[in-house]
Amino acid sequence: MIKTQLLTSSGEWLTGNEELVSRWRADQNSYIWIDLNGEDPAKEKHFLLSMNCHPLAVEDVQRFRHPPKTETFDDHTLILYRGITEFNKDLTIQQMTIALFAGERHLISCHPRNSMGIAHYWENARHENLLVSPGLLASRIMRFSVGRYLEAILAFEPSLNELEDAMQEKPNDEVMRELIAYQSRLRKLKRIFSYHEKLVTNLLKDIPQRLIDEDGDIEHALQDLFERCERLHGLCTMYYEICGDLINGYLSISSHQLNNTMKVLTVITAIFVPLTFIAGIYGMNFDNMPELHAPNGYFYTLGAMLVIAAGFGVVAYKKWL
Repeated sequence: MIKTQLLTSSGEWLTGNEELVSRWRADQNSYIWIDLNGEDPAKEKHFLLSMNCHPLAVEDVQRFRHPPKTETFDDHTLILYRGITEFNKDLTIQQMTIALFAGERHLISCHPRNSMGIAHYWENARHENLLVSPGLLASRIMRFSVGRYLEAILAFEPSLNELEDAMQEKPNDEVMRELIAYQSRLRKLKRIFSYHEKLVTNLLKDIPQRLIDEDGDIEHALQDLFERCERLHGLCTMYYEICGDLINGYLSISSHQLNNTMKVLTVITAIFVPLTFIAGIYGMNFDNMPELHAPNGYFYTLGAMLVIAAGFGVVAYKKWL
């Protein structure tokens, strides 16, 4: 579906469909926002090319799961990032690629499903007079999406604190499995946020002159967006490392417990090896064994075995246990 918002040179604000594009072309002082929501790929490609979007940029937009990026062409700047359609408490997410083409007098947004950021500014762009600044409007849309990520990540912190307390008080395999699952999901989120941080960094390093000349404070808007992306990446990295530390701590505790168990078993084995040796010798029953017919041989042997066992036990207790 293609829908549009047009701000004419006379200050008239119109909403409609594709038919407003021709009116925008005729009015050289007008501004337009064109939103392509779930449009057929072939029709979307044809429309973007008709708007003088670079063919390579169109290919990037339609490529499945293309990494977030930004690229500046002669008459427009492409911002390609990952928006979210669902972010659950267990950090499972549903995401989609959102493309924003910011030109001199137009903004084109492309997304396969409904986007909360685009829907929000579709209702508020007129009140904030953002159509005259396509680059600023694009940065605000991305900022809104990044803000949703930030809210979801901060909401995860209490759950992580509970897992940390549970791991310290009563570590078990169930908590361990949950931590491993969270660490895997945080790794994916960290990769996404790293892409977003690099995207905004590249924009800040070389802001297109077209965006600077707009009626809007694009430098501060991009700096604010960068700080949000940087915070997101930092929080995700910190939570990822906390999960890793808790997993390593659980493994260390398990290894220590196993070492203690093996130590006890080793001591028991060391005590019974000489006793088994003595029992093996006197259990052979050869005729030429002098001790075989000793009246008190059983008691002497049993006493020697008890002394040896007690001696080994005392030594093991003092040095190893």
